[in-house]
Amino acid sequence: MRQAARAHPLAVDGALAAVLYALSLLAPMRGDERPERVSLSLGLVVAATVVCAALVFRRRWPLLVLAVTTTTVVVMMMTIQARAAFVAGVIIAAYTVATRTDRATAWIAGTACALAFGVAAAVGSDEPWYDPGNLIFVVWVGMAVAAGDAVRSRRAYVAVLEERARRAEQSREGEARRRVAEERLRIARELHDVVAHHIALVNVQAGVASHVLRDRPDQAEEALTHVRRASGAVLDELGAMLSVLRQSGESDSPTEPAPSLDRLDALVGSFTAAGLTVDWTLSGRPRPLPAAVDLAAYRIVQESLTNVHKHSGGAAARVTVGYAADGLVIDVRDDGRSGAVVPNGTGHGILGMRERAAAAGGELRAGPRPEGGFRVYARLPLPSTQEDR
Repeated sequence: MRQAARAHPLAVDGALAAVLYALSLLAPMRGDERPERVSLSLGLVVAATVVCAALVFRRRWPLLVLAVTTTTVVVMMMTIQARAAFVAGVIIAAYTVATRTDRATAWIAGTACALAFGVAAAVGSDEPWYDPGNLIFVVWVGMAVAAGDAVRSRRAYVAVLEERARRAEQSREGEARRRVAEERLRIARELHDVVAHHIALVNVQAGVASHVLRDRPDQAEEALTHVRRASGAVLDELGAMLSVLRQSGESDSPTEPAPSLDRLDALVGSFTAAGLTVDWTLSGRPRPLPAAVDLAAYRIVQESLTNVHKHSGGAAARVTVGYAADGLVIDVRDDGRSGAVVPNGTGHGILGMRERAAAAGGELRAGPRPEGGFRVYARLPLPSTQEDR
């Protein structure tokens, strides 16, 4: 019923006005409340019609309806000296004003209505103004305004709670979408870094094996051995990643440690075995690194060497890892001897390195060198140690 009333307020108000109009025509009585009835007059019919018709529009124009009903009832009580059921129309209008307007407006309008009611009741009755029969109208108006104000306050409170709940739900949904997007991006970076490195080695060694298979089978066998090792490594890493993704909860089972700069020798060795000349140096005083910085540094070196191997042909690469007072510096460059076209820094590999550096709080620059070749430079922040201070 409440939903139907909210959906069709005009029909509900029309039905209420019709019931009140019927009661007003059936039960008029004298102002001094003597038991004998007052005959139904034209004035009572007109007053009942005006009051009940105005109630139909009480939600749309609450103050105007209260003014019309109050004026009509006051005039009727002071001239005809008879009271009918439609006097309740003023009570309903006062309640509506309290629910549809602010508190100050409601109490000002209710006070004016109550005073007018009290004066009219006193003038239209033979009893003194303080008679309970006259003051009852003032009391009813005050109760209507108080009830309407309470209902309005409760509706406002419920609306605030619903709005907070809606915003909280939107915030939770937005946070969930953000976390999903971040996790998808992280998985994409890991897959790219893992697959691109090993597949590049597989591709090169497979080409070497195909080239020397007939003339130098021993070198072909060695190249195929590298292919087997690289493919096995990528399958192992993909299997470990997929097993983690399939887990529904936290797992206590041991997993392989995340790649770090401690495994830089093995990384450079894999590229050297694939035919890439790599010269790497370490400067500064090595110290334990935050996990995010360590992983980002390893992946940046890995992706940089992979790009050199794929795009620079027979170029030689030089890797420098420097421990500064407040940061870790990574510098990977190739000499560009093959004349191959190097990427301009817009591919997924360069983008992934920039995202990794940014996630660790650092920055990365990548681009062609003026003297030829390509350079990747990254600086990742590190907490200072007591020796640095």
